[in-house]
Amino acid sequence: MKHQKLFEPVTIGKLTLKNRTSMAPMGPVGYADSFGGFNQRLQDYYVERAKNDVGLIITGICSVDTTIEGFPTVALPCPTTCPVAFIHSTRSMNDRIHAYGSKIFLQLTGGLGRSALPGFIKNNIAPSEQGNRFDPSVIHREMTVEEIQKLIKQFVMSAAIAKKAGFDGVEIHAVHEGYLLDQFAISIYNHRTDMFGGSLENRLRVATEIVKGIKKVCGPDFPVSLRYSLKSCMKGLRQGGLPGEDYQEAGRDVEEGIQAAKLLVEAGYDMLNVDAGTYDSWYWNHPPMYFGKGVYNEYARILKQHVNVPIILAGRMDDPEMANAAIGDCCDIVSYGRPLLADPEYVTKIRYGREDEVRPCLGCHDGCLGRIANGPVCCAVNPACGREEIYGLQPALHKKNILVIGGGVGGMEAARVAALRGHKVTLVEKSDRLGGNLIPGGMPEFKHYDHELIRYYERQLELLGVEVKRNTAMTAAEASAFGADEIVVATGSTAIQLPFAGSKTAVSAEDVLMSRVETGSQVVVVGGGLVGCETALWLAQKGKTVTIVEKMPHILGGHGVVPHMNQFMLEDLLNHEHVTIYDNAVVEQTAPDQVTVRKGEEQFQIPCDTLICCVGYRANDGLYNELAQGDVPVHNIGDSNKVRNIMAAIWDGYELGRNL
Repeated sequence: MKHQKLFEPVTIGKLTLKNRTSMAPMGPVGYADSFGGFNQRLQDYYVERAKNDVGLIITGICSVDTTIEGFPTVALPCPTTCPVAFIHSTRSMNDRIHAYGSKIFLQLTGGLGRSALPGFIKNNIAPSEQGNRFDPSVIHREMTVEEIQKLIKQFVMSAAIAKKAGFDGVEIHAVHEGYLLDQFAISIYNHRTDMFGGSLENRLRVATEIVKGIKKVCGPDFPVSLRYSLKSCMKGLRQGGLPGEDYQEAGRDVEEGIQAAKLLVEAGYDMLNVDAGTYDSWYWNHPPMYFGKGVYNEYARILKQHVNVPIILAGRMDDPEMANAAIGDCCDIVSYGRPLLADPEYVTKIRYGREDEVRPCLGCHDGCLGRIANGPVCCAVNPACGREEIYGLQPALHKKNILVIGGGVGGMEAARVAALRGHKVTLVEKSDRLGGNLIPGGMPEFKHYDHELIRYYERQLELLGVEVKRNTAMTAAEASAFGADEIVVATGSTAIQLPFAGSKTAVSAEDVLMSRVETGSQVVVVGGGLVGCETALWLAQKGKTVTIVEKMPHILGGHGVVPHMNQFMLEDLLNHEHVTIYDNAVVEQTAPDQVTVRKGEEQFQIPCDTLICCVGYRANDGLYNELAQGDVPVHNIGDSNKVRNIMAAIWDGYELGRNL
């Protein structure tokens, strides 16, 4: 084993894990059954990771009480809703997980407090009266002492139920990410004057009373982990601080974080699951691709010097060399969240030297959090995530000759899945490289995971024996004469190029990203969608003076089009890199060294030696339209069907490939 430290045993109290890998907790929203237990999809989801060598599974948050906040009863599992039903649904799952030598902790949460999306809960409560994180006009009232005591009791009861159900321990979702219990712990949120406010000891009282109660009821040897954010990383309410940025911490700083950790361990916590951030700096808790690897390593390293319990560490740890080196230096257990959504076999592949077969997480959040309001947690690059048994693959009964035209992600996924099921697959690509729009899209360093996804597909197609023909532009006549039983068209899309009045011709983001065009020092990007904003950021990081001109009222399509954490961080990064943004504006005239912009009634000039047009893409559906009139069944997927994102293309390819 190349990464030996990751696969050594480790103990949490008196519990021994077979190795030092863990599945990080990710909220199982939508996976509860009607009695508050784990539905079958959720059980299969955890078992799939256990059978692939994960040492410890920590479930996503389960509510300890749905009545205090008026939480939707079908949103999250809850042990106290119907304890017998909860035990019945999870005991059998835990038996299956234990069969693989893995352990499992149940993560328990007290609620959202001011961090709840408006309208999601019925009772808007918080440690002290304050405005909602997302809508300050929504006021959360101060909790009563009776409500707090009930919440503590429900944590203890939930832990007792978890032990009865065969869980190996519990994790308290408490002093972390600015959720309800973390709001008690941080003075900017907690203005109480009773036993639950004021001093640090008082602000931690809810968290310390919980672990003391659990140890009293479940016994001293029943492990209790704490999800713990050492630092809040916030400049103020609703304002995060970027990595490397110099700012005054408005929440919990490192010094108080160390002091709090010592008090929490002294109270009885057996392990600290470390990260950083709050809902006010949300991208710290859900790192987009704009972060580098090892997001929390420095914070875990600090804690490891001050507490004597195991440290568990996640945060873009999907570099086996770095993860292996982290053991003993800044943590005792390495935790994988989204990497195990993208590839449930991640740990197995690392253990047995199959790193080139790992399907990477892109950091896009489109599946895991972008769809959370409309469906259970899933993954952009792994369509079977969360539905492993009901949406898996079966061998094809009738083997076919499949022709796939187009080597973008949609075409490669369709080819991969069809070949995996036993079909003979040929993929043709008109250029000399596979990857389509991921090739230019992955040029910025912060988008390098796009290129890792291309390499994953290239390796899979090689292993599956798919015949790949590059530099092959196929006509409709050639496709019809190929002899395929079915044809998949995945010819992608082309960037729309607008003409601008005046002497300047705009170039495409693709030409700039691929270094076909060398930009000057004064760049104007027309179009503030994701491509435009990321291109602008990349150029600004290279020292260019960049301006974005967007005709709509908001960049990135407005609130919620891009997952919140990605949106917040990208906007903060653009501001940090001094990118000027004009919304509700258009470029009306160009000249060799400037452009004229109109915003409402105002008209002004901006210095510009390079004009980049990023106003969207047009489907390349001509070949499909020709083939649709022929005698061979033909399917159109990905951008050539409808221009969307990577997730849509991969999911289309998977759905088609599993049914050919």
